[in-house]
Amino acid sequence: MNLLTALGLNFALLVGIMIILWLISIRIRDVSFIDAFWAYGMAIMASASFVQVESPGPLAYIIWMLTALWGIRLGTHLFLRWRKEGVDPRYEKIMGHAMEKQGMGFAKAALLKAWAMQIPLLFIVCLPAQLGILLAGADTAGPVAIIGAVIAVIGIAFETIGDMQLKAFRSNPANKGKVLDTGLWRYTRHPNYFGDFCAWWGIWLVASQAGWPVWIAAVGPLFLSFTLMKWSGAPLLEKSLKKNRPDYVDYIERTSGFFPMPPKKK
Repeated sequence: MNLLTALGLNFALLVGIMIILWLISIRIRDVSFIDAFWAYGMAIMASASFVQVESPGPLAYIIWMLTALWGIRLGTHLFLRWRKEGVDPRYEKIMGHAMEKQGMGFAKAALLKAWAMQIPLLFIVCLPAQLGILLAGADTAGPVAIIGAVIAVIGIAFETIGDMQLKAFRSNPANKGKVLDTGLWRYTRHPNYFGDFCAWWGIWLVASQAGWPVWIAAVGPLFLSFTLMKWSGAPLLEKSLKKNRPDYVDYIERTSGFFPMPPKKK
């Protein structure tokens, strides 16, 4: 199948799913589960690419499995957290501003401020997996792909362990209002974001063996890295934590902001 046709089918599928989820969000008056779909959506795009390949080889299998593992694990984690905690204050603020300051109804605000915006971003970030699978053919994994797979697995494991440690910390009522600074959180303030970073640069490295179009798809992990480190990831989260956690400023002073490093001595 033609590459552009395959990507077009993927994009059409993504739009269709987003419309359905938008309608669900209108019914329940909450868009917060969009974060879970961000991860699930990556797995869906990889799977949609995979089924369009007539005879996928080992390289295509590796890219698909890594993307599916990352997406299903993270998506399920975020979905269960949403089911437990309810409306995300970040989205509540975004929706409230659109409705009160810009005069939008809930349906229009949900479409423009959440779902429609996510479609091109998700598609672009997932391009390495899509292109890698579609172009890999019957290729086997070479040394670069193996290195990329190791980096991706490390990232998935890092993120999973960090999420488990945070969940255990929050489940203890005695820790309310406190800052987690043990385990992986001793070495980086954002183990989950660092795990995402490694996972997607690793997937891109695996996919890069499929040829030059995938090299251009580095725009995906580049954008994700910018998002995590400079835009809606760490900066937005830390702004909130500084207000609500008295010890967080001290934690910032001794703990690396992103890449794991030994804590600074005071």
